[in-house]
Amino acid sequence: MSAKIPTLLALDTATPVSSAAVTGEGSFRVQKIDESGAGHSESLIGEVDAVLREAGVSLSDCDAVVFGAGPGAFTGLRVACGVAQGLAWAKEKPIVAASNLEALAMKELSGKPAGTRILAAFDARMHQAYCAVYEKAEEGARLSELVPAELVNPDELAGLAESFGVALASGSGVRAFPESFAVLGDRVTLNPDATVTALDLAALGAILFKLGLAVIPELAAPLYVRNHVALTIEERAAGKRL
Repeated sequence: MSAKIPTLLALDTATPVSSAAVTGEGSFRVQKIDESGAGHSESLIGEVDAVLREAGVSLSDCDAVVFGAGPGAFTGLRVACGVAQGLAWAKEKPIVAASNLEALAMKELSGKPAGTRILAAFDARMHQAYCAVYEKAEEGARLSELVPAELVNPDELAGLAESFGVALASGSGVRAFPESFAVLGDRVTLNPDATVTALDLAALGAILFKLGLAVIPELAAPLYVRNHVALTIEERAAGKRL
């Protein structure tokens, strides 16, 4: 495995918070975050221009473009994927589709001993959660995926955590469904405030890139876990959200 640290542009719009980051050799780790909740398609290009300028690199200098493939908001995932494809195609760069759940787990397990397990969970709206279970390998290696990303009901979360002996449960899914984790007591450390940004995706993207998991822009695609991606008029009127 090459020791060279790839120069990566990373994008994320899987949630109402958008971010862009550039990482690479040396000490530069530049990130811009937009928490306004405004349209991602309007703000993301500006964030990309800002981080490239601050890092002092051009898109041509980047080895690949990383995007948050989800799971997450359908429209947001399409924006990040589409922008990543356009940027990568223009400069003939490959794309790395990085799981937001895996990026969260990787950040949360940093510094933990090998073998530590985590349940990463995002609030999927509609009273459901996206989740996956991972195990820490050696430092710097990719995590082992024990349960791939799936859509579950809140009452399934504690059972998953117990079945796989996780030590941690992190993410907005923990915050959204505290009653689901209450039965675990102090057996599992909870971090309901854990979030993912483009910097976290870049860290995962560097590992995936070195493993040869980058693809040409045409083959990049979001990670859709929920098949129900649009609301009926009646569901919107009832206040439901995807």
